[in-house]
Amino acid sequence: MKALVRLGFLLAVMATTFLLAGSSVRAGSDPLPSWNEGPAKHAIVELIRATTDPSSMTFVPPEERIAVFDQDGTLWASHPIYPQLMYCLDRLPAVVKARPALAKIEPFKTALSRNMAAISKLSTRDLIKIMAAPLSGMSVERFRADAEKWLETARHPRWGRRYTELTYLPMLELMKHLRANGYKTYIVTGGGQDFVRVYAEKTYGVPPEQVVGLWRA
Repeated sequence: MKALVRLGFLLAVMATTFLLAGSSVRAGSDPLPSWNEGPAKHAIVELIRATTDPSSMTFVPPEERIAVFDQDGTLWASHPIYPQLMYCLDRLPAVVKARPALAKIEPFKTALSRNMAAISKLSTRDLIKIMAAPLSGMSVERFRADAEKWLETARHPRWGRRYTELTYLPMLELMKHLRANGYKTYIVTGGGQDFVRVYAEKTYGVPPEQVVGLWRA
């Protein structure tokens, strides 16, 4: 049976460690320099050591080393709303221009207002409608190119930074340390698979085939 290491839950113990991906890290041999010293960090380092040491009873062969991460709130910043929803909101005006009737009905009327407080109160079903409308009829290739272009310039409304910079540095360090020890790092998300694949490859170095999403595009 393949070893499956679930690491997303550890985010809860990392108080005060939300950092931008571009932030500097302390020098030294510590593979997780931005982590607070404590039981969680020590347990992770020991787990990786024990599963990669051939003399250990818990040794895991390289071909069976798999670490699975959550995405929302674990790897990327998901507040006030998800980056993919921001992408769809930015594309919505062009969709409404082609289909003017949408401007008069909900949830598109609220989405076009760009009132984030109102948008955050929409139901999950309404948010899915907003995200589906701009993507309808797009090929995977066109979507990927469009998403990549958007990620190059779009900036978070609060932080003023590109969305690819708004990640949790401790988790990026953990991914890097796992890969350095022969682990494959997977992402399993309830978000859009195609968008997260573009984002993950550009930001985390996770290839598309190692991202599994709940829905396409």
